Amino acid sequence: MRSDGSVGSEGSGRSNRPAGSKRLRPSGGYRQAASFQAATLIYDATYWFCEKFLEPRSRLVDQMIQAARSGRQNIAEASRAAATSSQTELRLLNVARASLEELLLDFEDYLRHRRLTQWAPDSPDARAVRRVPARFRKDRPDPSDRSDLTDLTDQQRWALYAPWLEHDDPAVRANAIICLIHQTNFLLDRQIAALERSFVEQGGYSEQLAAARLAFRARRRGRSGGADRSDPSDQIPPCPRCGRPMVLRTAKSGPSAGRSFWGCSDYPDCKGAVDL
Repeated sequence: MRSDGSVGSEGSGRSNRPAGSKRLRPSGGYRQAASFQAATLIYDATYWFCEKFLEPRSRLVDQMIQAARSGRQNIAEASRAAATSSQTELRLLNVARASLEELLLDFEDYLRHRRLTQWAPDSPDARAVRRVPARFRKDRPDPSDRSDLTDLTDQQRWALYAPWLEHDDPAVRANAIICLIHQTNFLLDRQIAALERSFVEQGGYSEQLAAARLAFRARRRGRSGGADRSDPSDQIPPCPRCGRPMVLRTAKSGPSAGRSFWGCSDYPDCKGAVDL
C-alpha cells in the first residue's frame, strides 16, 4: 500500500512474466508500499537497538528481532500471495500486524522496566517523528515535485529518522520506534480494511477467475454468432447452495475418478456441486 492508502502492483519492475502478459490480479510491488518501507525501518532500528542496548545472547533480543522481521517479511509474502488468494493475503497481513503489536509491547516494557518515560501521543517529540513525511514534502526545493517517502531509497529514508533512531539515549530510540510501529499498524489496518471490502465486493481469486472465463466465453460466442456446444463452460450454472459461479473440476478419487463436474468457486467454504 502506498502512502495514500492505495495498493501497488508490480512496483519493483522485476518480473518473470513474458512481455505484454497480464495477470488477473496484480501482485508484488511491496517494495514501493508504505507499510513495507516503514516495517523495514522498524526492523533495522530494532536490530541496531538490540545490538547496542541489550544483552546479545538474551532470549528477548531474539524475540524482538524475530517479531520485527516477521512484520516485514509477512507484508512481502502477502503481496506475492495477492495473485492467487485473497484469504492468504489477508492472513499474512494480519500476522504482520500481530508481530508488530508484539514488538510494540516489548519496547513499552523496556521503557517501563527501566522507569524511562514513554512519550505521550501529543508530546512534541512524538509529533516531530510523525511529521517527518510532511516535513520532507515541505522541504523539497521544487514545489511541483510530488514525490514522497515511498520514492526514497532505504538509506535516504533512514537518514530522515536518524536523529532519533541513532540517538545515544535508548529512551529516545525506543520511543521513536514505538511511533513508527503505531504508524505502520495504522497503514496495515487501512490495507486490511481495503482488502476486506474488495473481497466482499469483487470476490476472491476463484470467483474472479470464473468471471473472467465467463466474459471470455461471452466474447467468443459474440464473434462466432452462437454458443460452442462442444465446450460445457458455455453453460456455466450457478451454485445450487450459494449462487456463486461454478468452475469445472475433475474428481480425483472414488467411483467417479476422472469424471468432470461443476464445483462451487467458493470451495472449500461451499461444497456445492452439479453433475455435467
